[in-house]
Parts: sequence; structure tokens; C-alpha cells
Amino acid sequence: MMDIALIAHDRKKDEMVNFVIAYEHVFKLHRLYATGTTGQRIMDNTGLQVHRFMSGPLGGDQQIGALVADNTMDLIIFLRDPLMAQPHEPDISALLRLCDVQGIPLATNIATAELLVRALDRGEFAWRELVHKYKPGLDG
Repeated sequence: MMDIALIAHDRKKDEMVNFVIAYEHVFKLHRLYATGTTGQRIMDNTGLQVHRFMSGPLGGDQQIGALVADNTMDLIIFLRDPLMAQPHEPDISALLRLCDVQGIPLATNIATAELLVRALDRGEFAWRELVHKYKPGLDG
């Protein structure tokens, strides 16, 4: 079971909901996390449970970033709107940087998201289980 974060800027929320509906059979096997509105919209349109953090501009990106920094998050799908300036751009940049530092798979568009979810469905993320098993400070 993987820990997956789902984040979408306002103009990408419909795209995220439709994507999660299309791959609900995959997502139902994992723990899902999302920023506030995105998580609520996913729950409203699917049978999935989502742990919701605050809205991105109110700190949700940083809350997810804390899990990334702790190497707890296994996969992030962050549908960004590249044509709209975001007031919390420094938080977004920090989250993306943390994913690079920790080697967390990250999709920022629907094409890459689909590739990652199909790989997840095929079991190609089993290497993340080893990360958790041998994480310093944890018994396992």
C-alpha cells in the first residue's frame, strides 16, 4: 500500500477528479492524501477516502511537503496550472525540490500522471516498500 498525494490548481481540479475516477480501481488500493478542496471533490465524485490537508495557499502544500521530507510519501500527482501565477509559488517550488531531494516520483501533468499510475497498477513501485523497511529509526 502506497501513500499518494493528489494536488490540483483550481483550473486543473476537474481534470484531477476525472483522472481519479478513471483510475479509481488503482487508487482504492492505496492511502490517499490531498489538499483541501481537491480532496473533497475527489471524495464527492468517487467512493474513495482521502486524508485532507489545508488548501494549498493556506499551507496544504507544506503539510504534504513535511511528509515528503520525512520520506513518507510514495508518489505525488500535482496537476499544476502553468498559465496562472500562484500566490504560494514559493511553497510549490519547495515541494517540488523536496521531491527531487527524496527521489519521490512526481507528475505535474496528466500525461506523466497516467504513466506513473499505470506503473503503480503493474506493481512497479515495490522498491518504495524497501525504502520504508530500511528507513532509519523504524523497526522493520
